[in-house]
Amino acid sequence: MTNKACILSVAGPNLLRDEAALFAEHKPWGVILMGRSCISKMQVSQLVEDIWNAVGREILIFIDQEGGRVARLKAPEWPLFPKGIVYGDLYDADPDKGLEAVWLGHRLIAHELAAMGIHADCAPVCDLPQPGAHDVIGDRAFGTDPDKVGALAKAALKGLEDGGVAGVIKHIPGHGRSMADSHLELPRVTAGSNELASDFAAFIHVKDAPMAMTAHIAYDHFDAGKAATVSHKMIQEVIRGRIGFDGLLMTDDLGMKALGGSLTDRASASIEAGCDVLLHCSGFLKEADAILAEMTEVAEAAPVLEGKALERAKNAEAASMRASAFDAEAGWEQFKALIPDIGVTHA
Repeated sequence: MTNKACILSVAGPNLLRDEAALFAEHKPWGVILMGRSCISKMQVSQLVEDIWNAVGREILIFIDQEGGRVARLKAPEWPLFPKGIVYGDLYDADPDKGLEAVWLGHRLIAHELAAMGIHADCAPVCDLPQPGAHDVIGDRAFGTDPDKVGALAKAALKGLEDGGVAGVIKHIPGHGRSMADSHLELPRVTAGSNELASDFAAFIHVKDAPMAMTAHIAYDHFDAGKAATVSHKMIQEVIRGRIGFDGLLMTDDLGMKALGGSLTDRASASIEAGCDVLLHCSGFLKEADAILAEMTEVAEAAPVLEGKALERAKNAEAASMRASAFDAEAGWEQFKALIPDIGVTHA
């Protein structure tokens, strides 16, 4: 494997000639599909195949498909899935049913994704929202108890993996205390080590996940004013050390405004801090040329995957290859029995 340590994106539903050339030259380790690239099942399948042909191998294709308000695949072409808190509420009423539902929901998500060649999902959310915090997490979370969130997240990861999809836990080491949206500015968390222990505890439950996405948040108690994504102390002492996560660590979107400086600066700082892979989505841009320019800058700044980062990348790919047999029709019947009011809509 000679891929670059980056996950790039594309500007629309079809792979453009210049995008194909970029992928052929730099060979990103992965590509993430935004909503702008997802119109129909047939179209997405063709886009995935075109990306693979450009790179020269079947790289991981990522997507944000949590359910609820964070879902790149929309109805009526794709079924709707619950937001995290729905699973959490069911767990409160009956833990066994909550765990069954979250496994089944994510197994059904994986069934949809894998059929189109998408084998990595940026889910589940392991953040613990706090009273008064910004609602950027809000109902995406399973709840506020770390043990409950950890148990549900573990079941969600298993559901994805059983369907041949590797999960990405987010946003490590915890986004729930953020008082601002990191898409727009750098949130600063002032809580001390004891307060943050519960936030970290949720991630300890899933420390064996194949991949994790960083939080663009400054935890001032540990490294004042520096986002975890670019903080060597946060990554080495907290994420790798205290939490014990040793899987592939990717940045949250480098285009988010929480990080200052150029994309090249952000990329270099992230790798130096200890991130394995750079993620860039160009979510703020609309024009194909502008998106291509940003992708090119990130690709040029990304190092070649090697050493421990390469080992982690291979392990993440292996986690996307463990699909087991599944009866989707029976799965939907059981899922709707567990969550009767879920708005499942097919094309």
